[in-house]
Amino acid sequence: MKLGSLKEGGRDGTLIVVNRALTRAVRAANVAPTLQRALDDWAAVEPKLQALAAQLENDKAPGTFAVDTTALAAPLPRAYQWADGSAYVVHVELVRKARGVEMPPSFWTDPLMYQGGSDSFTGPNDAIEMADEAWGIDFEGEIGVIVDDVPMGVSAQAARKHIKLVTILNDVSLRNLIVTELAKGFGFFHGKPATAFAPVAVTPDELGDAWDGGKVNLPLISTLNGKEFGHPNAATDLTFDFGQLIAHAARTRHLEAGTVVGSGTVANRDAAVGCSCIAERRVRETIDGGKAVTPFMSFGDQIRIEMFDRAGKSIFGAIDQKVVRYTPPT
Repeated sequence: MKLGSLKEGGRDGTLIVVNRALTRAVRAANVAPTLQRALDDWAAVEPKLQALAAQLENDKAPGTFAVDTTALAAPLPRAYQWADGSAYVVHVELVRKARGVEMPPSFWTDPLMYQGGSDSFTGPNDAIEMADEAWGIDFEGEIGVIVDDVPMGVSAQAARKHIKLVTILNDVSLRNLIVTELAKGFGFFHGKPATAFAPVAVTPDELGDAWDGGKVNLPLISTLNGKEFGHPNAATDLTFDFGQLIAHAARTRHLEAGTVVGSGTVANRDAAVGCSCIAERRVRETIDGGKAVTPFMSFGDQIRIEMFDRAGKSIFGAIDQKVVRYTPPT
């Protein structure tokens, strides 16, 4: 089952069920008005949504319409919590190596995670609005999961059962602001603007044997200005799966239904597969040649992030965004 949200009906959008081909959809208001409402009562609501999805696939759902991704918000236009991990420790290792900084051994056993802004996610075709190119605009291709209510202290194995939806995302980063923020020793804020999400989030069964309960065994493809930037596999060189990330997030708190947990930048040790963010390519350039060559994003640049199943069909639809200049109100 594939679920999305139309930009209508208020800040939380209108829940829709989308067909597997990502071409047709139907409003699910008679089942749940929003995705958050569906997640709040998932056990009761999911079978009804699945029934509607089956009707849609069989061309028997009333009121279907063609999917226009520009009319879609993020599947969850806003969430109660957004916790982003760094599950690909090879990515962190490379960054620290380029800086000449030793990586603590604990990074391989204790996940890194930050709590990001979740009051306003952006849709798959929404512009990346920035006031200044000098901020070091970067994309980050990631996998994300959405959970139902997760009890505090849950084990990594039990945490897998709470994963209700899977999606991909662009965790936009402002690299030149992050440097000064981290130097303060108090984490990200300005360096992490609104995160963009794919057109749909899918139930894990849609991934077939590419999903083992905690990770997706498929490449994540990033294309910058029409040229492939990277296609690392999301299961390769993964240090912490989503069961481990969720358990880490729930160590000292209950996680409310609708919490989004991110994987961090998908990264592989093999340089030949490319990268899911510009910062990693710059790091590799620094290690190999002594200096970074690839610039961060400029106004007018276009980033596309997508994942395909083994039959070559898009699973979540594409995140396809352009960087545009933002002028603050006077």
